[in-house]
Amino acid sequence: MSTQTTDLSGLDAPRGLGDRIRTWWNELSRPGQWGVGVVGFVLLALLPIIKPPLITTTATDFGGTLAQFAMVALIAIGLNVVVGQAGMLDLGYVGFYAVGAYVVALMTSPASPIWHSAHHGIFSGPWGWLACVPLAIVITGITGLILGTPTLRVRGDYLAIVTLGFGEIVRLFADNLTDVTNGPAGLQGVLFPEIGRSATNPDGVFAQSNNSGTLTSGVWWYWLGLVLVVLVLLIIGNLERSRVGRSWVAIREDEDAAEIMGVPTFKYKLWAFVIGAGIGGLSGAVYAGQVQYVDPKAFTVINSMLFLCAVVLGGQGNKLGVIVGAFIIVYLPARVQGIQVGDQSLGDYKYLFFGIALITLMIFRPQGLFPARAKLITFGRRVYAAVRRVPHPVDATTGEEAKA
Repeated sequence: MSTQTTDLSGLDAPRGLGDRIRTWWNELSRPGQWGVGVVGFVLLALLPIIKPPLITTTATDFGGTLAQFAMVALIAIGLNVVVGQAGMLDLGYVGFYAVGAYVVALMTSPASPIWHSAHHGIFSGPWGWLACVPLAIVITGITGLILGTPTLRVRGDYLAIVTLGFGEIVRLFADNLTDVTNGPAGLQGVLFPEIGRSATNPDGVFAQSNNSGTLTSGVWWYWLGLVLVVLVLLIIGNLERSRVGRSWVAIREDEDAAEIMGVPTFKYKLWAFVIGAGIGGLSGAVYAGQVQYVDPKAFTVINSMLFLCAVVLGGQGNKLGVIVGAFIIVYLPARVQGIQVGDQSLGDYKYLFFGIALITLMIFRPQGLFPARAKLITFGRRVYAAVRRVPHPVDATTGEEAKA
């Protein structure tokens, strides 16, 4: 009596480090994944306090660099919703970022032409910045709705040109509407969370004057950014596992096929555009409170390209991948800032380095450093466990599984 066995071990063999990590992660239970995530979050939060010697920046404040990374990570997550998950090329995402920043600045700055006194009601005082954050998200989302309703009928290069024009229009408005935005002079004195006041920090721990010791203002903004990143990731993750997320994937892969199969493509594209815009407004509000000064120079096309670069480098459609991409575009220029090449700092060549990196990536790994993998969303964990199950040997004469 002979038996035949089926060897499926090679079908799921990891092909590289990324696959091994992904396989290890998928095999963890949900509580195990949460445990690893909490430990990783704590280690990330402790980075500016531990200051590992190999990665600490020397020419710039390490806490401030990490605070900028958290802000750009928020931008990358929002842009990833539009570009990576719904498959729409947006070259003017900096416009939403600018709208969020200007909403906070116009509502809280003493230089704002809207106000004629130092008291702005709920938009003044210690909680003025916090009161403006929901307003910035809502107004930016409405801006995305207004822009997306007429423009999302077009696709591809045409949509990219339209969004690029939107970003430039917002910047030009901010530069020329002097009676509203104060023009090139900008808006200074933007409020921030006045929390943790003490004799050494009379304006609170988030104030720029808190620049000595271990827990500087940059560290506090970094911690706040991490909390916001986690909250946004939870919301986007739940959307991915819903009908909305599945519709985004269908639209990204083939919009015509998705529409034929009954997916209301325009509706879900508009959802992605509005959600991405709202996250961009949130990141703009964080930027305004962090630097306490807003002017049009911060919202150029090149910054929009850098945000898109973070998504492309990390891996379109992969939430954690785009966070890694955001870390790369913020951290690397700051890390090499103190290295001199001739009479110029190496950090000044960041656009050259990013251009070379993108060309190399498009040739050898066009899907990004951490590409998104298509997977079953509904009952995915059960299906994965069933596929991974090692089968028993099959009796060739009876066709039944041999008992162990």
